[in-house]
Amino acid sequence: MHLEISQVYKQFSTKKGNVVALENINMHVEAGEFVCVVGASGSGKSTLLRLVAGLDFPTSGQITVDYQPVVEPGADRGMVFQKYTLYPWMSVQKNVEFGLRLAGISDRQRREIASYYRVIVGLASFAKSLPKELSGGMKQRVAIARALATKPKILLMDEPFGALDIQTKENMQQFLLEVWEKTSCTILMITHDVSEAVFLSQRVYVLSARPGKIERECNIDLPRDRDYQIKRQPVFHQQVDEIVDLLRSI
Repeated sequence: MHLEISQVYKQFSTKKGNVVALENINMHVEAGEFVCVVGASGSGKSTLLRLVAGLDFPTSGQITVDYQPVVEPGADRGMVFQKYTLYPWMSVQKNVEFGLRLAGISDRQRREIASYYRVIVGLASFAKSLPKELSGGMKQRVAIARALATKPKILLMDEPFGALDIQTKENMQQFLLEVWEKTSCTILMITHDVSEAVFLSQRVYVLSARPGKIERECNIDLPRDRDYQIKRQPVFHQQVDEIVDLLRSI
């Protein structure tokens, strides 16, 4: 898997004139990587992810997945949003099966694949539960399982833990790292939380305020196998402080 974003600009027309949301974005994500994009509100982070997902289109420039231009949403890109996008009338099992059903997978295969990913995300005993019976963190686990079930080339995540309380958020961060290790999936995640980005990712792209531009690509010098204790180490705080200072200066 190779995601390439080349010289991407995004401009919106408003009653007050044209607004440039993104300017000359150049970045890449390779197979098996976990990459985060951080920036202040209004820096175009979510806009960038929508472009990669094919939910919107660049004003100029190109986005490719495995050298094929992104021109619409596709099964090669799974999406997890901040707000829980589960179908409230469907059980956990049926929610995870949903994308597989659209793809024409047989009933038996759907059940097997969805059950496998329910186990991966720690919801083995919640097959028949409805979303209203789940906590916020559990709902996001279902959303992640549903996105992974179709085996996308890359998982796109738009501040998936932004609506959770601090303790649940930290638990979900650790959970996501475990899923990443178990599935070897490729992840591109948007977040405004610098600490979260450093804890989760191998590389971080830092966006400036509007118009969003790549100010720096930061390699995260932490071991791949991480847990919450790494947040107590000086090297972790050093990398967080470096990015926070950069955001304050732009």
